[in-house]
Order: sequence, then structure tokens, then C-alpha cells
Amino acid sequence: MEFYTVVLKQSAGYWVALCLENGIVGQGSIQEDAISKLKEAIESFEIVYESESNIYKSPISIDELHEFLFVEEKEQDSEIYELRKVYA
Repeated sequence: MEFYTVVLKQSAGYWVALCLENGIVGQGSIQEDAISKLKEAIESFEIVYESESNIYKSPISIDELHEFLFVEEKEQDSEIYELRKVYA
């Protein structure tokens, strides 16, 4: 079982989980829901990635991470972030 590095961000009442290794996201009303959705998305992506030859897979860039973390900064009083190791 592989592990992935995940950044969790609370935004507009939801939690968003971003996988740094492949840029896949999951969203839920609580952290566990967001991670569960992310795991499902990763598993689905891996099935397609293994069966198709024209699928691109790449870690996200620093610029993409910065955008994910700070795009709504001006709209909210405070941001909540968390970094986790997730097995999928």
C-alpha cells in the first residue's frame, strides 16, 4: 500500500484534501470525508493510469500549492491547514 502526502484546507465550510504527488483532490464536510473521497479518486485514477498510455501523472508545483493554500486568503479571516500522510 502506497502512502501519499496530503494537505487539508478548510474552505467555505468544507474540507478539501489535495494530494501533492498527483494533484488529485477530495472534498467533504469533515476531514475524514475529504480524505475518503481523495482515496476513492486516487484509486480510480490509478486504474485508468495503468490501463491507458496517454494519461499524464505529475506532482503539483510549488505555484499550484501556493494557489491552493492562499487563493481565498483575502476572503476569510483565518485559514486552517493540515498536512497528513495517507495510505491508499
